[in-house]
Amino acid sequence: MARTIKIDNALQKRFAKQAKKSKTRELVTYFLIVCEGEKTEPNYFKSFPKKVGKFIYDISFEGGGISTLKVVEKAIELRDNSKQKYDRVWAVFDRDSFKASSFNSAILKVKANNINCAWSNEAFELWYLLHFHNRITAMKRDEYKKAIEDAVNGKLNKKKKAFKYQKNDTGMYSLLNQIGNQTSAINWAKELAKSITGEQFANYNPQTMVFKLVEELNGKSQELNDELAKKYEDGQ
Repeated sequence: MARTIKIDNALQKRFAKQAKKSKTRELVTYFLIVCEGEKTEPNYFKSFPKKVGKFIYDISFEGGGISTLKVVEKAIELRDNSKQKYDRVWAVFDRDSFKASSFNSAILKVKANNINCAWSNEAFELWYLLHFHNRITAMKRDEYKKAIEDAVNGKLNKKKKAFKYQKNDTGMYSLLNQIGNQTSAINWAKELAKSITGEQFANYNPQTMVFKLVEELNGKSQELNDELAKKYEDGQ
């Protein structure tokens, strides 16, 4: 007959406390984001909450002032040479004035090297604009500044000083959350993405994949959440 082992009340409380602590253990998830821009993209992504549920985001930023293909190559190099095992590696770049062939090649290189890409055509600022309305017609880089200013000023109190867009503005994340709609931006960007067929990505304007990175940073990516849950269960 198996013996019954009695555990005194003090030990029972101790084990219960350890079990509860284990269930609420926080897990650090490591991101590497390599950007083409020096200020615009890094300032925006640095503003996201660093903790979402049980997960703490540890984000490293690199790049700035380099071409589309160099962004991708830098991301691959940093990932391969780092002692840190990243949960996600992202390359963030725009079409801007780069040749269509260079832009397309950069995106294909991303896919071939198992990293992620938040590309925009023509500019990252399309993502900002989608917080206010569904932009479906092509835009040039120099058109975004006025379009963003018009959208923001249309939402602000008329008594306030008119908003002037600056690429290095550190307050865009906060501003967009206050008067824009990030959920709409994600949904409209997803609709735009449905039009993409083939590998001639430079032909699709307007277009932005920034929503994919935003969903991950918001804890709304099912794929990433499943990976992190597995990591959590394995005690990593």
